[in-house]
Amino acid sequence: MKIFVAITGATGALYAQRLLDNLDSREHEIHVVLSNYAHQVIAGELPGGLRLPEGARQHALKSMNAPFASGSNPPDAMVIIPCTMGTLGRIAHGYSEDVLLRAADVCLKEKRKLILVPRETPLSLIHVKNFELLLLAGATILPANPSFYTNPMTLADVADTVVSRVLDHLGVPNKLAPRWQEELE
Repeated sequence: MKIFVAITGATGALYAQRLLDNLDSREHEIHVVLSNYAHQVIAGELPGGLRLPEGARQHALKSMNAPFASGSNPPDAMVIIPCTMGTLGRIAHGYSEDVLLRAADVCLKEKRKLILVPRETPLSLIHVKNFELLLLAGATILPANPSFYTNPMTLADVADTVVSRVLDHLGVPNKLAPRWQEELE
């Protein structure tokens, strides 16, 4: 599967890192793009910087030569994690000024998986209306709302409760977080 992971400047870089840590580049073609502000958030939240899986390709934000800037070469799936409300709003309204936004637009028009992981609270009516537009267009909105019924012990454990759901929606098997009422092995 060709997976395009976009990271924006919302707090929650750990979510993106844990997703990348759990995508196998031997099984999937992984591409990554960072928004302008994502670099600053990563510097502040991931002391060691962002670690890409071996073989993952990173694309410049303004490069429209990246493979997913055209409907003739769409990704199988795109995940924007974490996703700012500004990015979400621009996608909802078809504003495609860079490869991150254009690839999301391509996913919607080509009916490919587009998973947005917003990390914002509280929500305004504008946010909710943008959610509605994207849901009607076929996107999956998967808010970064961790679960706690498994008693996570570390920040990575907390993040994994969200990343596990992202992987589920990608169709990537995982055992990051125990399932509700799952019997322990």
